Amino acid sequence: MSMRPFIKMHGLGNDFVVVDAREVPFALDDACARALADRRSGVGCDQIVVLEPPRNGHADVFFRFWNSDGGEVDACGNGTRCAASLVMAESGRETVVIETEAGLLGAQAAAAGRVTVDMGVARLAWGEIPLAREQDTLHLELARETLRDPVAVNMGNPHAVFFVEDAAGVDLARLGPELEHDPLFPERANIGIAQVTGPDRLRLRVCERGAGITRACGTGACAAAVAAARRGLTGRQVTVTLDGGPLDIEWREDGHVTMSGPVATAFVGEFDLGALESGAGT
Repeated sequence: MSMRPFIKMHGLGNDFVVVDAREVPFALDDACARALADRRSGVGCDQIVVLEPPRNGHADVFFRFWNSDGGEVDACGNGTRCAASLVMAESGRETVVIETEAGLLGAQAAAAGRVTVDMGVARLAWGEIPLAREQDTLHLELARETLRDPVAVNMGNPHAVFFVEDAAGVDLARLGPELEHDPLFPERANIGIAQVTGPDRLRLRVCERGAGITRACGTGACAAAVAAARRGLTGRQVTVTLDGGPLDIEWREDGHVTMSGPVATAFVGEFDLGALESGAGT
């Protein structure tokens, strides 16, 4: 039996299994990730975050992310905030530089136990999303029933944000997976349903690529804030309220997007790596 420690964390209900592999390597394939994320036979989570030694000399740690469907992704905003809080706590520092497949991200401790992460520059060109064909990312030629005319933003992963009058009234469980797999998105996409509730406020629901509907999505909140500002619906500083609660987002003039919100540790434990690798669950 090969037991592996983990920490279960969440940011506004968007939950993660965090595994520290900086000293003892952790080989995670798609099947193992699915088993670990399974809420009946595994630990259960939206995403898995694995901490590894940095590859870039300017970084303190390297983060890797897996969705609950087993697919590895480049970025995860809430997962970055949660795991960054662990690294800052162990080092006694209030800032940390995180390396990801999406680039270097800076995180810092904020008031009331919150963590702020610089998620990098919002990418807006059609080839950066990426889209299957050239078109205006401010007005995508994409529609399903009442959903139409979304904005595309890449925040380390691809997002399509639809603006609606009533976010709660959209059947996201049905339409989200359809739109996620639309041929327009060769790497699939996170689907956001946003409602403007004030000059500096958005209500957002997100169907995450490979994870389904989650209580909160950090990169989704960043994408929605950028999309709203591009459309002239809000300013560049907004509070985005998700099912799990609010995140504060700023699209700075230099193009970087910062996200601030709470983090929490639910519990710690161990799982049986051998059982996961054999497909038996935990």
